[in-house]
Amino acid sequence: MTTGLCGSSFIDELRGLLGRRERRVMNDPAYARAAVIVPLFNKDRSCHILFTKRTDLVKHHKGQISFPGGVFDDEDGDLRRTALREAFEEIGLKEDDVQIIGILDDIVTVTGFIVTPFVGVFSYPYRFQLSQREIEELIEVPLSFLLDPACFSESEMVGEDRRRVVYNYQYREHAIWGATALILKQLLGFISILGGSLPVKRAL
Repeated sequence: MTTGLCGSSFIDELRGLLGRRERRVMNDPAYARAAVIVPLFNKDRSCHILFTKRTDLVKHHKGQISFPGGVFDDEDGDLRRTALREAFEEIGLKEDDVQIIGILDDIVTVTGFIVTPFVGVFSYPYRFQLSQREIEELIEVPLSFLLDPACFSESEMVGEDRRRVVYNYQYREHAIWGATALILKQLLGFISILGGSLPVKRAL
């Protein structure tokens, strides 16, 4: 894996790594289930990750940076379908256009959800169709930027019953934190295991 592209070698290695490990699965009836897609794509000859900025009209996580996804519906049948359905509803990304290559560990949000993150790859450019109610804008971030430790920070937040560590990735004016940062940190950790050989470059 020696290229900054989301090429077949990189994708195959990442798929193999995610498939070989024992994934942490969480089950607690006190929490609602949700799923997201972590979308990878090539742009300007480098691998990128797609994020969404939520509007202030949504019920949860207003104005935050997130991955496409949402709450499980019984009609979905499984969480993979939930992630794909929500991605289509939010940004118009069709199920047939996404290749799921693995699943990250479940995470718990402070808003009462267990989130299952699916890593997917799609071809770019893409004709997105944003939900005006849910999505304010799309944010395309080079993977190489996120691998640079300079964009990462962590802090401690004191809640009513405990202290917790909050991760933050700063991309231009966008702060990627909370559950999205937890998921992102997982993915970047696996990429580092593969060698972290994607070239690091700062965004302008």
